[in-house]
Formats: sequence, structure tokens, C-alpha cells
Amino acid sequence: MEQCRIIQTTELAAAQEKLNELEKQKEEVSKLYSAASLLQRIQEAMNKTEEESENLHQEVLDREIDLAAFLQKYKKLRTAYHRKSLVHLAAKTSNI
Repeated sequence: MEQCRIIQTTELAAAQEKLNELEKQKEEVSKLYSAASLLQRIQEAMNKTEEESENLHQEVLDREIDLAAFLQKYKKLRTAYHRKSLVHLAAKTSNI
């Protein structure tokens, strides 16, 4: 009888530890996908695209890239930036 209680206590401790670990993982995932976190990541992606556009602009000014290549790449970058910007604006103004 005493041995059964020891086994049950050991199993209970292991189950409690596993539950605590899973609750911690759930909290970390919830933080990662929170509205604020997603907005921040969209903003960071916008900033990165903006920086890439500025670098490309400087390359054309420094004559490191020809105009045709610049226009193709710049248009692609600016389109991506504005898409991200619209997603960011929509997310900020939604009631989610």
C-alpha cells in the first residue's frame, strides 16, 4: 500500500512538472503571436525594406548600379514596403 502511494506521488510530481513546462511554452507562444508582437514585427520588416530602398538609391547615385536595374529593384522594394505598410495600418486600426 505504501509503495502504491510512493508511485502515485512520483507520477504526480512528474505530471505536475510536465504541466508547468507546457504552461510555460504556451505563455511564450502567446507572447510571440500577440497583437503587439505581430505589429512590432511588421514595423521591423517595413524598416528593413525602407533601409534597403535607401541603400539602393545610394547605389544609383554612386553609379554602382545602372538605371534599368535600379528601377526594377526599387519598384519591387517599394511595392513590398507599401504592402507591409497597409497590413500594419489595417492591423493597428482593427478591433482585434
